[in-house]
Amino acid sequence: MRRRLPSLNALRAFEAAARHMSYKAAAEELCVSQSAVSHQVKGLEDALGITLFVRKVRGLELTAAGKLYMPVLSVAFDGIAEGTARLLQGRSDSVLTLQVYSTFTMRWLLPRLSRFQEACPGFRVHLHTAQQDPQFSQADIDAAIIIGQPEQPGVHYEPLFGCELFPVCSPAYLADHPELREPADLAGQDLLQVYPSADDWPAWFRAHGLELPPQPAGLRFESYDVALASAVRGIGVALGQQPYMERDLKAGTLVEVFAGKRVTNPNRWFLACRNEMRAQAKFVAFERWLLAEIVADESLAGLRQSA
Repeated sequence: MRRRLPSLNALRAFEAAARHMSYKAAAEELCVSQSAVSHQVKGLEDALGITLFVRKVRGLELTAAGKLYMPVLSVAFDGIAEGTARLLQGRSDSVLTLQVYSTFTMRWLLPRLSRFQEACPGFRVHLHTAQQDPQFSQADIDAAIIIGQPEQPGVHYEPLFGCELFPVCSPAYLADHPELREPADLAGQDLLQVYPSADDWPAWFRAHGLELPPQPAGLRFESYDVALASAVRGIGVALGQQPYMERDLKAGTLVEVFAGKRVTNPNRWFLACRNEMRAQAKFVAFERWLLAEIVADESLAGLRQSA
């Protein structure tokens, strides 16, 4: 049977106002304006077709219906609060649950993470790898390292660094394709794509006044790590970007196809968390350590300011 539930915000407003017998006190508890509480309660009364309060000069008085409804809601909200507390009991103030892309984890974060444990022995990081960005209103995480644009309400975005997009391939692939002299020469090549980052190749082509072929040849992968590893094996041309490329470029397993043709990625790297998490000690410790590591990374020189 389908539940008939009024607005939960309206229910919270009524329950708080009935408990305090004051719109002002309810507004202070809920961190909203007094008029917002009054509006929510009025909306609830209209939705139910029932008067819950008698408004008097010196305050509020519950009607018979209000007296019947208020304890039901109080029990319900107490149960939700108790259940939430039990759910979160296993969480530790010393453990930061961090969502990170698998490529960022393997190619940049993991080689450095032991230094965080040495610098901050009172804290630990639990890594959760995912290819998609988290929805903080739903995700059971403390923070995330993402590339994109600040867009979720109630989320703090600490800028980390900008990055560049540039085609890369194996030295053998480049030797076998001497026709690759200008960006337009990529048409018809095997372009290795990353479907969670489907806008990256089009952004690089547009920056050079070109359009990505409508159905480019080449394989599609779920992560940059797999795409770059495939490029090392000579399967095609991949896009490189910071901070993924230092190891392969230094080792010579990948080379830039076009020198001087890097394009600024319109997306940037951020450390993100809910606003209420920002002041917690475990997040502050990790944020300070992460920013120090980025400053120390020579491959990101000049990109920190662009963030």
